[in-house]
Amino acid sequence: MTYRKKLIEVALPLDAINEASVRESYIYKGNPSSMHKWWAQRPLAASRAVIFASLVNDPSDPASPLEFIEVCKKLPRGKNAAENDTPRQRLFDFIETLIQWESTTDEQLLNKARELIRLATDNTPPSLLDPFAGGGTIPIEAQRLGLETYASDLNPVAIVLNKALIEIPNKFANLSPVNLQARSRIGQNSGYGGVVGLAEDVRFYGQWMREKAWDQIGHLYPLGPNGDTVIAWLWTRTIKCPNPVCSAQMPLISTLQLSTKKGSRVWLVPHVDKNKKRIKFELRKGKGSIPNPPKVGRGAKFRCLVCGEIAPEEQIKKQGMLKQMGSQLLAFVTVNKTGRNYHAPVDQHESIAKIESTWRPLGEIVDDPRAFTCKLYGFTEIADLFTERQTVALTTFSDLIMEVYKQVLADSVSAGRENDNVPLDKGGSGARAYAEAIVTYLAFAVDKYAMYGNAFVTWYTKENRPSMLFTRQAIPMVWDYTEVNPFSEIGGSFIRSVEIVADSIKSLKSQATGHVRQSSAAEELITSNTVISTDPPYYDNVPYADLSDFFYIWLRRTLRNIYPTLFATLLTPKDEEIVAAPYRHGGNKSAEKHFVTELRKAFTQMRKSMHPDYPMTVYYAFKESELSAISSSKIGQEELMLASTGWETMLEGLLEAGFQITGTWPMRTERAGRVRDTGSNALASSVVLICRPRLENAPITSRREFVNELRRDLPKALQEMQSGNIAPVDLAQASIGPGMAVYSRYSKVLEPNGERLSVRTALQLINYELDAYLAEQEGTMDQDSRFAVAWFEQFGFKEGGFGQADVLARAKNTSVEGLANAGVLQSGAGKVRLYRWQELDPGWDPASDHRLTVWEATHHLIERLNTYGEEGTARLLAKMPGDLAAEARQMAYRLYSICERKGWAEHARDYNALVISWNASQEQAQELKEQYQQGTLFE
Repeated sequence: MTYRKKLIEVALPLDAINEASVRESYIYKGNPSSMHKWWAQRPLAASRAVIFASLVNDPSDPASPLEFIEVCKKLPRGKNAAENDTPRQRLFDFIETLIQWESTTDEQLLNKARELIRLATDNTPPSLLDPFAGGGTIPIEAQRLGLETYASDLNPVAIVLNKALIEIPNKFANLSPVNLQARSRIGQNSGYGGVVGLAEDVRFYGQWMREKAWDQIGHLYPLGPNGDTVIAWLWTRTIKCPNPVCSAQMPLISTLQLSTKKGSRVWLVPHVDKNKKRIKFELRKGKGSIPNPPKVGRGAKFRCLVCGEIAPEEQIKKQGMLKQMGSQLLAFVTVNKTGRNYHAPVDQHESIAKIESTWRPLGEIVDDPRAFTCKLYGFTEIADLFTERQTVALTTFSDLIMEVYKQVLADSVSAGRENDNVPLDKGGSGARAYAEAIVTYLAFAVDKYAMYGNAFVTWYTKENRPSMLFTRQAIPMVWDYTEVNPFSEIGGSFIRSVEIVADSIKSLKSQATGHVRQSSAAEELITSNTVISTDPPYYDNVPYADLSDFFYIWLRRTLRNIYPTLFATLLTPKDEEIVAAPYRHGGNKSAEKHFVTELRKAFTQMRKSMHPDYPMTVYYAFKESELSAISSSKIGQEELMLASTGWETMLEGLLEAGFQITGTWPMRTERAGRVRDTGSNALASSVVLICRPRLENAPITSRREFVNELRRDLPKALQEMQSGNIAPVDLAQASIGPGMAVYSRYSKVLEPNGERLSVRTALQLINYELDAYLAEQEGTMDQDSRFAVAWFEQFGFKEGGFGQADVLARAKNTSVEGLANAGVLQSGAGKVRLYRWQELDPGWDPASDHRLTVWEATHHLIERLNTYGEEGTARLLAKMPGDLAAEARQMAYRLYSICERKGWAEHARDYNALVISWNASQEQAQELKEQYQQGTLFE
């Protein structure tokens, strides 16, 4: 099978994609990803880059369309093309601009991207399919790039979300709002660009809902002193002291600090009322010592503040399961012109909160102790996640949805919209459909408030604000919880939730059509001859269906009449979900079998549906704690690190479905600290796998031939990656692509005994060859540096015997005395030790060093980076010969691989950070060199 390689199969501006993805994670306002919570969502920037690079060619390839190459040549010249002005580098500069957050609404730039796609696809761009659409990131970006887009998922929450992202906005683009306030201001015939009118109506009717809800339940939310609005009530859970002599009400407080913000410290001091056998809390502010909280050590152990008895975890679980756990108000927080203020509990505030709701959501929390530890303490039903007052508030807002629907329908007809009575779900675009669209978005606002309006939200003491549920992919047990006032204007209140949803709509208008359907990815897919990009479930990492029941119960109450098929069941469908859930499938083995079988079916369907001209891209996201076989190069030994079951299963599923993996790109999409803190011993957040159908008559090969081909193909691919400045921490993951391209081009790779060589062994062999490649780079370095690397591999920065050092030095054609004189090591008292970067001369100048070594240059660069940042590194690079700098960078890759294998995380971070900062430092160094040549620097 012959095909024209796409850019993603050759090269990517990976640093820029990762940087834009991380930056995007800090942008909340106006971000479509903020519309509704979904778990393990890929960034828009990464998705946009992956889709675009899957469709356009490498302009450096002579087989690319001539017109496409010519347009690439005329693209604006940026930093990539500054020194090496080629069509590929100009395209890289274009991609770096395309993936920026500001580009999401830059129609001129997006039109250029669409033009490039058209030219690269012979003026017939394919449609795109995402069969695991989830949070909708991939469909959004496909549509933004001008592709007709198909999204499917089994989960009803995901389906409604995707409809709101790619179907609904186009139906009501360029229309004025229908609410009376806007119509009186702008006139009925004033047009609105994009979906601004839709967003404005969501905002208006959300405010209308808030006012109606206040009329009904506002009395449940009393004001604070001086009429100030209460933004939150801070509670703790309680149990009865297990000491029968005491039996006091025992607060389960994990911390007594309420505010740790600089200049506004607030904490609690407990006082024992022995007569009533309960604890009262006094508020303290300013300076002072904070008492130890009742929580003892790790786990669920608490000390009774009345008698001192320790309540063990088993006792707390027992009382929880017997529904004997109570709650106590600790404080409440108000806001006024002076800021946020803390107040001691008031009886009225505590008693008014303990009303009884007339309706409770149905549904049991699953027996998954990894994700739902709350169930171990008696929170067994979904309804248990909410206080009574929270339940009343949520049901009130939910019930108002249909009143809003009637009001929007009447206003739409009054504004002149066609009253065809065709529902939204049946393709309608008239008054009825518009009213259904508005309440769909408002139902999301109810869900967003529910993330804060539940009894498992903690108080973020550093910023004096509530946190939210689902800060991770679980509902863990929470001891101190926050009750947000839905009628305040704090983040998490209802009106703020409405504003976030309305802002999220604004960037969604597209000329391309979007189609959304509920189906399992293992079934026949929506369409054929599509480019496929998808983010499938990762074995057992995220229990999507179980988590989304939290939202489903409220969406079902609000939208069941609008989407009757989607919300026909009491909870989300789970039997067909492709997740390895032991509690659902009768144990680990059955769960794994279900996952493997269904995932293979899904990939088989994708192979049938994909367009032959374009690669399929599949994301795999790693858990923080996940280990992989790529972390070890010790082949066939007992101490091998175990590969991630999910990672192996993903690769096996693709291969068994008939795919060849032609590339892998590590995507670092999570927030990170400064470069120095980048986690060198943590894998990239996710890997994008590039896949093509394997030849039907693919041959069989042997392990020996597989290794020979690895040794031939892998070094060239690794050189390409390093020239793109891939981080050392990501190099092993990236090397999987070209390595697995060799492995997966064969129907089988056979061991000498005739058995199939497993994916795990293939990964280990790939990593072994990677290590060999990095070791080979030492051959071009000076003998002192080759000694230092060999010594480091054995001893790190610890001492070793002089005799061993002498033997090694002679073997490397150097001497211990010479190494000491070169400033590489310290020798004395029969011991030898390499110098750490902290011990190096901060005034070192390569121009005056008469015995330059790559080892020394590498560690001086690390010293400058750690002490002065990228500017410090740049100043040293500006003084350093180009070949020495290049070898120092190569040395960092080599030393990182040794540290990773040895488990030396602290040292590994240094080498990883040096490479990550290299491009930025080099840019500054070039500017400094020019100043140096002009005589304006280092004088």
